Amino acid sequence: MAGNMTLKQLEAEIEAGTIDTVIVAFPDMQGRLIGKRFTGAFFLDSAVHETHACNYLLTVDIDMEPVPGYEAASWQKGYGDFVLKPDASTLRRIPWLEGTALMLADVCDHHGEELPHAPRSMLKAQLKKLADRKMSAFFASELEFYVFDETYETADAKRWRDLKTMGNYIEDYHIFQTTKNEPLLRAIRNGLMGAGIPVENSKGEWGPGQEEVNVRYAEALETADRHVILKNGVKEIAHLQNRAVTFMAKWRYDLAGSSSHIHSSLWDAGAKKSLFSDAKDPLGMSDTMKHWLAGHLASAKDFTYFLAPYINSYKRFQVGTFAPTKAIWSIDNRTAGFRVVGEGKSIRTECRIGGADLNPYLAFAALIAAGLDGIDRKLDLEPAFAGDAYVGKKLREVPKTLRDATTALEKSKLLRSALGDGVVDHYVHTARWEQFEYDRRVTDWELQRGFERY
Repeated sequence: MAGNMTLKQLEAEIEAGTIDTVIVAFPDMQGRLIGKRFTGAFFLDSAVHETHACNYLLTVDIDMEPVPGYEAASWQKGYGDFVLKPDASTLRRIPWLEGTALMLADVCDHHGEELPHAPRSMLKAQLKKLADRKMSAFFASELEFYVFDETYETADAKRWRDLKTMGNYIEDYHIFQTTKNEPLLRAIRNGLMGAGIPVENSKGEWGPGQEEVNVRYAEALETADRHVILKNGVKEIAHLQNRAVTFMAKWRYDLAGSSSHIHSSLWDAGAKKSLFSDAKDPLGMSDTMKHWLAGHLASAKDFTYFLAPYINSYKRFQVGTFAPTKAIWSIDNRTAGFRVVGEGKSIRTECRIGGADLNPYLAFAALIAAGLDGIDRKLDLEPAFAGDAYVGKKLREVPKTLRDATTALEKSKLLRSALGDGVVDHYVHTARWEQFEYDRRVTDWELQRGFERY
């Protein structure tokens, strides 16, 4: 891709003055880009090898408040530094920011070992298990979001009420309405392409002002990297056009939620042969694919937290909204939590449970862990569901609340074995803090409903 760069190309552009700023960032627990901006010359002289940041950055909540009680870092331990090791393979220009390049980094201790609870490291650890089996994983993540004819400042001033969406009616696949939005969406598509992210298309989604951007599938780590850069880029490009976007799973209860459907398939080590395709099977599915999907179904409740990490995430799971409520599988059926799509070498699974607020590294790592468990145990795949899964009886449920998902994560033998007790405990603590912060708040709904009537 044109936006990807080598270090030699970066050196030449810094020398020529066409790039003067290099961002070094890592994905935090929330999937945000966190890091520093370097002058070009200093980056090449020093930060290209490593830089440092406070280790509290993997123990903060979404408000950037240090959360007590983590084993990894705390006030008692003095909140020291950890090391950021830039990954040269992620270097790219950021065309919507003048003279700027970006490189993602891995988070390490002072001995150069990657921290096991760092999201990017968690995914890399699962990918190594695949590599040890001479397998490679290819993923794609669809991202939906709402666009507003507001700035983030005006939305804040209105206390996020009565916001004007960029469109006022359902625009799913609607060309005329999306033509109205095209100045922004064209800038997003072209900007991301210029950053080395191969956008396939954008389209209107179900809600007024709701959009979707689809990026070509890639190796799982590359897809996760693209995902977080895309989210950050969409926000930045919208901001530059005096608009705001949200990736909340459910920004308004009476409008469609925003999802992040995750497509996955396994290939051989050289990424030449699909391990999911079997022309002799009536459904075109290999035994490996069936075991992979069976693993997802068997452990769906265990890893739902990594697909739905906030209180708000669970507001999206509503009947008749295209967001699933049942952890079952089907053939090309949008009412189910998982479906099989494609044929031949393009056959793949789609997990429809995740919202646009997920962290892709965590979600992909959990899906790989569950899929490998299915393969290792040769789990049988239950029959495909047909019909409306919203009204189906005695079907496996998606956890309905963050509390339910947190309990399932904490008790998960699979994820403790695959990710490590320390990692699971780290994210259980994160989930409990999110629940604690919500439980002690008084909401607008409570005030409107009970101020006079209670």
